[in-house]
Amino acid sequence: MKISIIIPVFNEAKTIFKILKKIKSIKNIRKEIIIVDDGSTDKTNYVIKKKCKGLYNKLIKYKENKGKGYACRIGLKNVTGEIVIIQDADLEYDPKEYRNFMDEIKKNKYKLKVIYGSRVLKKRKIYKKQNFSHKIRIWGNYLLTVLSNVINDQNLTDALTCYKMFDSAIFKFIKLKEKGFAFCPEVTTKISKLKIKIHEIPINYTGRTYEEGKKIKTIHGIEAVFALLKYRFLD
Repeated sequence: MKISIIIPVFNEAKTIFKILKKIKSIKNIRKEIIIVDDGSTDKTNYVIKKKCKGLYNKLIKYKENKGKGYACRIGLKNVTGEIVIIQDADLEYDPKEYRNFMDEIKKNKYKLKVIYGSRVLKKRKIYKKQNFSHKIRIWGNYLLTVLSNVINDQNLTDALTCYKMFDSAIFKFIKLKEKGFAFCPEVTTKISKLKIKIHEIPINYTGRTYEEGKKIKTIHGIEAVFALLKYRFLD
């Protein structure tokens, strides 16, 4: 099976080469790496073209920043693998986890259609570490996950994780609309409406601070609530 890796990128000149090297170093997994430069205004595109040759399969770039959800939708149009995974370019998530995703698929005899990598499953003390040190982030992630579970009849521990792996046929079937970070609650809700149970595996996570380039803000949590309600009851 081939994994298509969609990497939405916005102003990650400092990390894009490092994450691509990490992905490339993973052996014995067929990979298709699709970078979507979401209107970066720093030297991200320069670094990709000058320093990252041979580390990706396709680069898509447009001038205006449209958001992570939009970038994922554009990347999805170019997917040829049987499996799709979303990979941020900021080094918070380690591509070594791909092996665990694949092992879980094999262990379940290829019946799993959607797997989320949970940052807190089986190790809730992670909230006490630097990567989840801000109380607003801790409670925001927890409360949004609880709300998502109630609305979508799931039993997730980390609904807002970046690491989401999909059977590509199912991912392409879903008609996604959100352009920004509300992509996450949208896709979870639409998967749930198909009566698909989302499987979770524990993953490692090394969060960065806002000073280091963290882009998630409180407003995105509010948008997530509206997206959950909208796509469950109005769409």
